[in-house]
Amino acid sequence: MAKMRVPKRYIIVFLTFLCTNACYVERVGFPIAYTDAADNAKINESSKGLILSVFYYGYVISQIPGGWAAQRFGGRRVLLWSFVMWSFTCAFTPLDPKRTTFLILSRLLIGVGQGFIFPSIHTVLAQWVPPHERSRSVSLTTSGMYLGAACGTLILPSLVRYGSRWIFRIEAFLGFLWSLIWYKFSVDPPRTSMGEGSLPISRSRERLKLTNRIPWKRIIFSLPVWAIVVNNFTFHYALYVLMNWLPTYFDKGLQTSLEELGFSKMAPYIFMFLFSNIGGAVADHLITKRMLSITWTRKLLNTIGFMVSAVALMVLPLVRTVSWTLICASISLGSLALGRAGFAVNHMDVAPKYAGIVMGVSNTAGTVAGIVGVWLTGLMLESSKKESEDLTSFEGWKMVFLVQGFLCIISSVVYLAFSTGERIFE
Repeated sequence: MAKMRVPKRYIIVFLTFLCTNACYVERVGFPIAYTDAADNAKINESSKGLILSVFYYGYVISQIPGGWAAQRFGGRRVLLWSFVMWSFTCAFTPLDPKRTTFLILSRLLIGVGQGFIFPSIHTVLAQWVPPHERSRSVSLTTSGMYLGAACGTLILPSLVRYGSRWIFRIEAFLGFLWSLIWYKFSVDPPRTSMGEGSLPISRSRERLKLTNRIPWKRIIFSLPVWAIVVNNFTFHYALYVLMNWLPTYFDKGLQTSLEELGFSKMAPYIFMFLFSNIGGAVADHLITKRMLSITWTRKLLNTIGFMVSAVALMVLPLVRTVSWTLICASISLGSLALGRAGFAVNHMDVAPKYAGIVMGVSNTAGTVAGIVGVWLTGLMLESSKKESEDLTSFEGWKMVFLVQGFLCIISSVVYLAFSTGERIFE
């Protein structure tokens, strides 16, 4: 790379892409490994749900502390520490479903470790990436999540035949491998903004002074920040509900097993991967060519993404065929990924010095949305089940998808009204 004179920021962005990829391989891998072991041990559904949900509790409580730590100690270092932490824990996680206490503690630690990652990534990217490259850089980084989920969903189930513990070993190996590569190739950005990044980067004493002056009150009461938070909430509400309940919809509503879907079950994640990068490239093109301001570029991509997703979600329970359901789900999630070129990049527009902090705040809302959305969907389906005796009735599923659709519309309106691409925190 040195001989090719690849700009250092490109290497940093590519490594953050691999980072999110590895994280999501772990996230889809644990349910695959644990569910197989739990079924063999005849663990009830309630206990399964407890173990599977613990990760998100650890994840949600570490978002804001993760942003603070990245601001205080530097995103590069915190990213390395957090990756080593969850990889080490994963390597020694017991897979005996009856050792509930150990499983809960390990999943909680992994959740905490991964909770530091995205605030740290945003801190690193805000320091390294100039404004005209931010959209595609953040989009590429986040698209690693979807590619990791797609690859994990396709490949990891085949490892179960060799023993579910092998999935944990593969995940830990990927985590340690990435940590070594990051340790070798990552560096702090230049002191000045000339060249690689867009911000002057201070030394440790100056960083401490900056940390002591974090404008917490202004951040919490800022309408542009709340526009980001609301859209992050809706994005993850829709994502986590579809990830967790779409298989049940295929099984109960459409009477089709996931095994019958083959490679097509990867389609929603592949669409997210593609449209996340398309959105980033389009946004940067509009900004670089001065076709639109940063503010209206963010508003345009966010509005298109969330509105198209809303329509697809509302149509989804009406089509009643496997192929059209996959098309609607793919369009919905792909459009939401396109919308990330709006709200998800906006952290670095409004608060480049505090991007990790703002990301921690908004990602907390996103994680809460996942917990609430999955739980609320279960309540809605349980209520429907009592009325119609099973989940084959499409009437019972309509409300599940309509709620997501209306949230997308509301979030889009909020973002149009209150978001900005201007720097508001110096």
